[in-house]
Amino acid sequence: MTVAEVVERLGRERATAILRCSDAEVGAEAMSAAIRAGFRVVEVTLTTPGACELIGDLARRGDLLVGAGTVLTREDAQRAVEAGARFLVSPVTDVDIIAAAASLGVAAMPGGHTPTELLAAHRAGAPFVKLFPAPAGGPAWLRSVLAPLPLLRVVPTNGVDEGNAGEWLAAGAWAVGLAAVLFAPEDLANRRYERIEERAGRLLAAVRSSGASQPAAGSTTTSNTLGQSLPVSRNVPVSGR
Repeated sequence: MTVAEVVERLGRERATAILRCSDAEVGAEAMSAAIRAGFRVVEVTLTTPGACELIGDLARRGDLLVGAGTVLTREDAQRAVEAGARFLVSPVTDVDIIAAAASLGVAAMPGGHTPTELLAAHRAGAPFVKLFPAPAGGPAWLRSVLAPLPLLRVVPTNGVDEGNAGEWLAAGAWAVGLAAVLFAPEDLANRRYERIEERAGRLLAAVRSSGASQPAAGSTTTSNTLGQSLPVSRNVPVSGR
């Protein structure tokens, strides 16, 4: 799968399940619950015990787009990609990780909190950017940022919930990431996987009912600073490129 295909797939699915867990077995069962509910883009943070083993198991299914989170070093990137990750997520913008992802043929999703950080990540070659932590202005903040910077593909991963997921997407988010709001710590601690599955279904329903536009398969592409061909942002008229 090419970087452009990863970007387009996430844009179509519009949501990713992000697992951070302190127990390998619990994490695997929790992610299975989210997948049963319909998630097809998933991320396993490398702070989760047995993360690379779980990434490998998920990648071998064949129907999922699998990413690794909390990627902080080139060694992390290498291990995650060898396990089967097709996108690498970091909490900050590290140009070394962006370059490592490009050299490994996968997509980088660095984190940024301000317009300056988001644009810097884009200029460093990131095909999309994780908005982290959530700004106080929420979806309205993102809409304001994308007005002058429509070239950014922003994925909020903090401050997104069942009540506002649709607002984030309507504001121009490429997709949304769902972590603790999906994998509630108390449900993980008590192995209440049925509650995770139920919540996952509600979150996906909120995402899918948002009415936000999605990039079409085979949509017009552009190139980033690393020379990767990518789908044009849903916020940018093709004539403006």
